[in-house]
Amino acid sequence: MPISVDSTHLTRSLAELVATNSINPSLVPEADGEAAIADVTARHMREAGLQVERYEPKPGRPSLIGRLVGTGQGPTLMLNAHYDTVGVEGMQAPFNPIIENDRLYGRGSYDMKGSLAACIEATRAIAMSEQALAGDVLIAAVADEEYASIGTADLLVRRERGELDFDAAIVTEPTSLALCVAHRGFTWLEIETQGLAAHGSRYHIGVDANIRMGRVLRELEALLSDLQARPGHPLLGPPSLHASMIEGGVGISTYSPSCKLKIERRTVPPESQKTIENEIVNLLDSLQDDDPNFEATWKTSFHRDPFETLPDAPIARCVSTAAAGVLGKQPDVIGDSAWMDSALTSEAGVDTVVIGPHGQGAHAAVEWVDITSCVQLAEILAHAAIDFCNQGVDRQIA
Repeated sequence: MPISVDSTHLTRSLAELVATNSINPSLVPEADGEAAIADVTARHMREAGLQVERYEPKPGRPSLIGRLVGTGQGPTLMLNAHYDTVGVEGMQAPFNPIIENDRLYGRGSYDMKGSLAACIEATRAIAMSEQALAGDVLIAAVADEEYASIGTADLLVRRERGELDFDAAIVTEPTSLALCVAHRGFTWLEIETQGLAAHGSRYHIGVDANIRMGRVLRELEALLSDLQARPGHPLLGPPSLHASMIEGGVGISTYSPSCKLKIERRTVPPESQKTIENEIVNLLDSLQDDDPNFEATWKTSFHRDPFETLPDAPIARCVSTAAAGVLGKQPDVIGDSAWMDSALTSEAGVDTVVIGPHGQGAHAAVEWVDITSCVQLAEILAHAAIDFCNQGVDRQIA
């Protein structure tokens, strides 16, 4: 039986999701968080015929699993979408969804409530059809992707404990309906150089930690040049780094006792945390070899691996086939520069691919999602889910 996606229903659901404030409180203190959006999402999931489970990796930070139950004879697919957003500074009407020229405007419309609405509508369309479904389809509406991804991380811990079960994942971050099979990772590092505080006139005593940090910055610039000269990843290009923040000194007439530098190192497969940390160790060891009095410490404050899968991996094949059927052509195969929860699911051994709608304005003052692409995404997800969840099973019309 054909799958019919109701564009009007999807648009109404999306508008209500966008109208619900879900700013991540880890990014904006005292923000509303995900509690209200979880209630709205749960209602839409139940109306779509899904069983709903609620999890709170941290108090007041809920994630949801909506389950479309199959016969139990096939594999389970998870559709993943986060419903937290960044802040709204500079936006005129962030929670007043406006539709113009097939675009729905508002905070989170593109990143990524359009995807969530498409996931719900996809399962609703499957449930309303007479198409048999052997395996379950899950929608994971997760908290906190915009900060530390505690939502998806929590679901993966529950999967490891046997509380949840899913065999593959489609992360629905926006890709303009291209098939994303790789994206960058990142590592946040902190370096602190040590000096000796002294009055500015006491040059024979004082040691300037800020000037010492200048040596570090010089070596980082050389490292950046080396990184940019590498062949890089075929879809992602070369790795990169930048010096994000620097702070040092206690007064204009005082030698700085310490200087702190924060670095972001963007990675490409197959780079790892160990790869990056070895670079920093070698850099600082070289500076100390040149000057035994040079003192510096470092630490990794946060790390997320890059993501990569094969275009012919099982779930990628299902999505590619479904997209070709909906779009009338094979989807573009791309890599993306931004980090996504797909890195977590893939690292946990879950066959993963990324596809999402078209739009613009993630984290910007003007954000919109293309409604037609959300409808097409829902159709792609529905067909891919039926294909994947019925793998190895004789299909029967219910």
